[in-house]
Amino acid sequence: MKRLSFILPVLLVILLATACGPSTPPQGKLAEVLERGTIVIATNPDYPPQSELVSGAARAEDSRCGPFQYTASQMRGFDVEVGKEIARRLGVEPCFVLPKWAEIVAPGWNDQWDITVASVTILPSRLETFYFSQPYYVTSAAFFVHQDSLIQQFSDLSGKRIGVCVDTTYEQYLRTGKVDTFGEITELKLENVAIKTYETDLYALQELAIGDGVRLSAVLAAQPIGFQAIADGMLLRQLGEPLFAEYLAVTADKSAATDLLPLIQRVSEIIQRMHKDGTLLRLSRQFYNLDLVTPAAEFDLGALNQW
Repeated sequence: MKRLSFILPVLLVILLATACGPSTPPQGKLAEVLERGTIVIATNPDYPPQSELVSGAARAEDSRCGPFQYTASQMRGFDVEVGKEIARRLGVEPCFVLPKWAEIVAPGWNDQWDITVASVTILPSRLETFYFSQPYYVTSAAFFVHQDSLIQQFSDLSGKRIGVCVDTTYEQYLRTGKVDTFGEITELKLENVAIKTYETDLYALQELAIGDGVRLSAVLAAQPIGFQAIADGMLLRQLGEPLFAEYLAVTADKSAATDLLPLIQRVSEIIQRMHKDGTLLRLSRQFYNLDLVTPAAEFDLGALNQW
C-alpha cells in the first residue's frame, strides 16, 4: 500500500503535465530577440536626465551589438536604465541606436530597432501606429522663461516667440490649446504666438538661456528636463504650474515585418513587475529625486484595447 500511495501522485502529475502540454514557445520578434541575444533599443541622446551618451566611455569588447550600435557602458539616464533592466530580465544584451526624435515618433521604423525607450507619450492618435507597454513613468509639461524675464503669468506669453520640441504633444498643445494625454489638461488660450521648433527640448532651453528676449521668450518642455537645465546652471525658472501630465511608455512599431506584439506584451509584463518590486521608483529617485512612477503603475493599459 505504501508503494501504491507513492506511485499514484506521480502518475497524477504526469497525466496533468501531458494534458496541459508544453508551454507556448516565444513567437514573432520576441523569439528573434531571444535567439540573437540582443534587443535593439532606440532612444535620444540629447535628453538628460532621461538619456545621454557617456563621454569617453569605451565600447564593451565582448558585446554582440552591431558596429553602429552603442553598448550599455556608453549610455546613461533614466530611459537608458529602464531599457537596460528590460534587457536584463529578458536575458539579452541591450544595444542602443540614436535616431532623431521625429524618426522615433514617425510610423514605419523599417525594422531598424526593436523597441523605443525614449519617453514617448501614450496618445490616441499614436495607437494606430504603435503598441504601447504599461507606462513606466509620468511627467508634466511646463513653461520655462529666463530668470530675469518680466513674464509672470501665462497671459503674458501672447504675442511672444515660444520654443518647443518638434512633433511632440507640447507642439500640438501650443498650436491647438489642447491635447489628449489621458489626463487633466489646463486649457491654453494665447494670441499671436510665434512658434519655433527644435529637435529637442534641451536645444530650445539652451537658446532661451541666452536671455536676450529676442530669440525666445519661453519654452514649453518636459518639467524634468527644465529642472535639469536649471540644475546644470541655466538661468531659467518655471512659469506657473504645470499644464498637463502625460504617461510615457515603451513603444513598438505595428508595421514591422516581424510581429512585435509578443515582444511588447513581454516588455509590458516586465515593466509591471518593475513597478511592483520598486525598481522604477528607485530609478526615479536616482535621476529626479522624485516619485514619477506611481501614477504610471495605476494606468489601465487594458483600456487601450491593443491586444
